[in-house]
Amino acid sequence: MSTTNTLLVIWLAAAWLMTAGWAWQRRRTNAGIVDVLWSTGVGGSAVLAALIGSGAAGPRLVMAVLGGLWGLRLAWHLWRRVSGEAEDGRYRALREHWKGSQVKFFGFFQFQAFLVGLFAVPFLAVAANPTVSITGMLLAVVIWVVSVGGESLADRQLAAFRADPANQGKTCRTGLWRYSRHPNYFFEWLHWFAYVVLAIGSPLWWLAWSGPVVMFLFLRFVSGVPYTETQALRSRGEAYRRYQRDTPMFFPWFPKHESDNA
Repeated sequence: MSTTNTLLVIWLAAAWLMTAGWAWQRRRTNAGIVDVLWSTGVGGSAVLAALIGSGAAGPRLVMAVLGGLWGLRLAWHLWRRVSGEAEDGRYRALREHWKGSQVKFFGFFQFQAFLVGLFAVPFLAVAANPTVSITGMLLAVVIWVVSVGGESLADRQLAAFRADPANQGKTCRTGLWRYSRHPNYFFEWLHWFAYVVLAIGSPLWWLAWSGPVVMFLFLRFVSGVPYTETQALRSRGEAYRRYQRDTPMFFPWFPKHESDNA
């Protein structure tokens, strides 16, 4: 199957999945399901690309395992939040801004289907790679373990902080959150370099760079940091402004000051 046709299949499958997700959020008034389905769709596209790719079996197998497990872990983590909590503040604000328009929400869900196809592009580069490099595959696994492990640790640290009633209204500054305001986003971005390494030797290698490049642009300027920080300022006010002054936004580094945990 050609690269174009594979992308078309991935997009159509994602569009169907997001339509089901839109219907789910309409009944339950919780648009957070879109994040669960996005993770599922992107992880699933890694497996699909590996199955129908024309490249060597080694990099395709490693990609299927890494991409599939990444999507599964993230989808499960997000599902536990979506199923056990009220709608995320970012989506509540969007719902208020759109006055509950289901037409706009449908368009939003379908845009996420488009993004599934966009983030599947690096997998197509790996799937076309005829080169088997043991060193490259091992390096990709190391990058994946460090990044997914770091993201998982950041998620657990934040969940533990939020679970303590004494921390209500406060900002998490413990663990990885002391060195970055968004360590989960940083490690999510880092994870995409695993597929850049796996694609070395592919005639489509340059396409693999779309993963880290597009993910950074979205996290930093579009749907990640801007929305999250706007919601944090809305809910925590001055406490979060102090956190912004003290702590690097994306790339982990030592804090400027040792403020309290308010």
